Amino acid sequence: MLRTFLFTIILAIVFFVAERYSAAPWLHPNWKILLVFFMSVSFLTHRLVETGLQGNQERLIPLYLAATVARLILGLAFIGFFLFQHIEQRRAFVLDFLVLYICYTGFEIWTLTRNLRRDS
Repeated sequence: MLRTFLFTIILAIVFFVAERYSAAPWLHPNWKILLVFFMSVSFLTHRLVETGLQGNQERLIPLYLAATVARLILGLAFIGFFLFQHIEQRRAFVLDFLVLYICYTGFEIWTLTRNLRRDS
């Protein structure tokens, strides 16, 4: 979980620098909400998998897949809520969401494979 927190801090620094020092048309003004959402979803999925694995390591794959589906459904609900609220700069918001979704998913897969190599 500490790695996910550090990853979020690094992304926040990148977004902050891009917002302050360049006129980035791809950066939505609500990028902080997106980062908080992804950090909270990562925390929830981490806790789900960690709680489910207590005593039985063979349930890793079903739990991880369930956490991935939960993240997808929560992400769709999140995007749907903001689009329903008629947020400004919809394209930038959706683009930022998709980029962060791919970044967090890639980071968690990298972390998982790194841990699996160490344990095997």
